[in-house]
Formats: sequence, structure tokens, C-alpha cells
Amino acid sequence: QLQLVESGGGLVQPGGSLRLSCAGSGLILDNYAIGWFRQAPGKEREGVSCISTIPGNTYYQEFVTGRFTISRDSAKNTVYLQMNSLKPEDTAVYYCAARPFNCNWRDSSYDYWGQGTQVTASS
Repeated sequence: QLQLVESGGGLVQPGGSLRLSCAGSGLILDNYAIGWFRQAPGKEREGVSCISTIPGNTYYQEFVTGRFTISRDSAKNTVYLQMNSLKPEDTAVYYCAARPFNCNWRDSSYDYWGQGTQVTASS
């Protein structure tokens, strides 16, 4: 079965950090662009960050630039999203998704999705 599995979410105080993981099962993640998306209550899902199949090509939305870092560990078949300086407005369910080759902010262009992990930044 082809699937993505997210982990690492939780409750953190504003200013804190979390690292999300997206592990591939039946998928070799190096063959896919991996995007991180999030959806807050009452809001549409939005792209956060993406890493393409081309080494070094990473993309961030302006609202996370300088705070979040996306990376791959090919040996573990896992993509990470390191989130620092978390703000209350970062609170959402975070999803990872896979599509061939290049990054794209349109969530409908992704073929595989994980189940999501809750991130809450609150005091």
C-alpha cells in the first residue's frame, strides 16, 4: 500500500519548536516532490513548504520563511519540516503530500497524502 505517514505534531508554547516527519511506505520519496500543507479550522488548506527532486531546490511561503526548514533523509525515506519560532497563527493540521518531480502550490496536483498531524502553538 502506497502511503505517507506524518508524525511529530503536538502542543507547544509560542516561540517554541517542533519537527514534523513524513515517512514513505511503498513510495521512494526521493522520486517525488514533497509538499507540506496546513489547514486551520474554518480556513482553506494552504501550502507551506516544498522540496523538489532536484537537490537543493526548496520553497517556502513568505509567512514561514526564516522560521521553517524542509529537508530530506534519503536513508530513512523521510522528509522533515523543522518549525522554529512558532506563532499561534501556525496552529493547524499539517499534511505532507507527494507529486512527481517538481513542486507546485496547487494541492490538487498532488497524488498522495498523509493523514495529517495537529500542531498547536498556544500558551
